[in-house]
Order: sequence, then structure tokens, then C-alpha cells
Amino acid sequence: MTSPTDHRIAIVGAGVMGTGIAALALGHGIPVVLVDIDDTTLETARDRIRQQLRHAQLMGALPPEVGQGELTTTAEIAEVGPTTAVIEAVTESAGTKAKVFAELSAVMRPGVPLISNTSGIPIAEMAGWTARPEQLVGTHFMNPSYLIRMVEVSRGPRTADATVDAVVALLTALGRRAVLVGDAAGFVTSRLLHPMINAAARIVEQRTATVEAVDELMEGCLGHPTGPLRTADLIGLDNLVDSLAALYKRTGDQNCKPCDLLLQKVRDGDLGRKTGHGFYEYGKAMS
Repeated sequence: MTSPTDHRIAIVGAGVMGTGIAALALGHGIPVVLVDIDDTTLETARDRIRQQLRHAQLMGALPPEVGQGELTTTAEIAEVGPTTAVIEAVTESAGTKAKVFAELSAVMRPGVPLISNTSGIPIAEMAGWTARPEQLVGTHFMNPSYLIRMVEVSRGPRTADATVDAVVALLTALGRRAVLVGDAAGFVTSRLLHPMINAAARIVEQRTATVEAVDELMEGCLGHPTGPLRTADLIGLDNLVDSLAALYKRTGDQNCKPCDLLLQKVRDGDLGRKTGHGFYEYGKAMS
């Protein structure tokens, strides 16, 4: 059995998901190197991680007997140093991910798992962007990562068994339960959740019901824990639109084509909790 000190992970991408995964790892005593494009972004990420760690502690979501891991930040992928795993958590853009994978291929040690937190792009497609496709595997952490204990894991046709075993061991050290699924656009969670949110937004767009009514009905009648539109604000409407666009491109499913209301909110900068306003108002942006 591994202990937290057996792991040292690098996370590329200091957005909502990257910082949430970093907080989860740090709270379980695992050192993290967080990579993003500039010092301003990284300073914002450090503040967000401190807030998330406090929240996780208040919620009793972290093991009390484990000391906090060390956080290192850098704007250069080449400076991540030795790691036991690398998690890619950049925007759901094929071009951006391909660039990151190419850079990581040049600096990663053989055998180190490359974990993509993709929400929609198949692992088989991404395998063509790295020199080491056998080390590539997909995970889908949910937001907030430090509260949700189940993680979807998808292997591509070229993913090695050793890579899957190493990722499951890492998730176990993080107190998460891995659920393995096949490789496909959107896998399971995004393929079900994101078109549903899109449909909920379209209902509001067509003035069939208010935002509040849609969420109330989904919670009270169908058992959705937070309502689809409040969930959309938590995901980030820009992230949601990117994921839907990726799904639509790869499946042709009209249910995945982002509706006009979602697109307008993204154009207006109403991205959800992280900006302080989306489908709901939150008073202030998440720092």
C-alpha cells in the first residue's frame, strides 16, 4: 500500500479544476507542482487553493492525521522536476491540450502516468498528441474535487495496464474511488450531464420556466442534488460550452450543440460562481 509521501504530482492548468485537484492532493499530504502561464494566474490560484483547503477542513473532507503537502508553482513545464504523475487540467481545447502534451512528452520520465482531466475528448484521439501513448489515461474529477469521492477513469486502446494501476493507486491515496469506463467522447458523466444542462438552459431561453423553477423541479421531482443550472455555475459556463462544443464536434448530437443562452452568457462574461454571476448571482467572484 502506498502512503502520501510516495507521490509527488504535477498539475498543468490552474483553473477551477486544477486548483480543486491541487487542494485535494495537498490536503492528503501529497506535494504538488502547479503549472500555468504566468505569475498573476498562479498567485490567484494559490489564494483559491488556500480557500478550498479551509473549506475542505471545515467540511471534514480531509484526513486530520495527515500534514499538508507542499505547493510549488511555476510558469514552465520544464521546471516540474521528478513526479510520480502529471495531471493535465487545461481548457477543453484540442489545440491547447496537444501543445501541453507535446511539452510534457519532452520532459516526463518513462513510466510516469500522464492523466488528462478531459471532460469530452476521447483518449484514443489524445494519444496521437504524445510520444508516450501507453502512459496516457483519462480521469474526470468532479467539482469540487475535494468533496466528491468518485472519479471516472477511462483508458484508451494504447493505455498500458501499469498506467491504469498507478492511477488507481494514486486515487486511492487521495481517498477517491475509481470507476473504470470505456473510451468515448464524453465517456459517461459528461455525455449524460452536459446535454441535460444544455436542455435546461434551452428551457429557460424559450421562457418555458425560470432558472429557479427548472432547478426546483429537478431537485424536488427528479432528485438532482443541486439543480442543473446551479451545477452549470459551479462547473463554469465557459468550461461547459467548451465541453459541449467538443462533444458536438465528435458526436454530431444536436443535444450537445451549445444553446444561444449559454453562448450569450459566456460572451457577457457571466461564467458562474468564479465570476460572481451566471444563472445566479453570488455577490462576488471566487478568488
